[in-house]
Amino acid sequence: MKKRKSWREKLADPKDLPKVVPIPPGMQSRWGTGTMVVPAPIEVDQIMRKVPKGKLITINDIREILARKHRATLGCPITAGIFARIAAGAAEEDEAEGKKRVTPYWRTLKSGGELNIKYPGGIEGQRAKLEAEGHTVFCKGKRFLVQDYERSKVRL
Repeated sequence: MKKRKSWREKLADPKDLPKVVPIPPGMQSRWGTGTMVVPAPIEVDQIMRKVPKGKLITINDIREILARKHRATLGCPITAGIFARIAAGAAEEDEAEGKKRVTPYWRTLKSGGELNIKYPGGIEGQRAKLEAEGHTVFCKGKRFLVQDYERSKVRL
């Protein structure tokens, strides 16, 4: 039976990425035409690592940074989210091994300032880390959001 890869191994696996491709026809009705960068997992992690304490970034911000870097029309909306989850898992593995400097994944939000249930510890884990850094988290329906997250957004 094949051994499951660790989050750290998934993060380090470039998967023949990054690559810039034409925006697929099935995505053009929402995203338009042009090119799309499919980043390497480590590229997403590198951006997430740059977010300082007290600041925040969204997956959409990361996608914009990647698109600019690769001179593409857009950053892939699917892989950016998946790779942010991989970076979060790798950070949790690092923390479990006693490393002090880990990717601060909790500072990366979904669009609209929403917390990511897929991060280690779920909503409560991310909420605790954000509140420890001075952010206010509130519930709106079934969603958890950071209050006034736009004020804390980092410019990278």
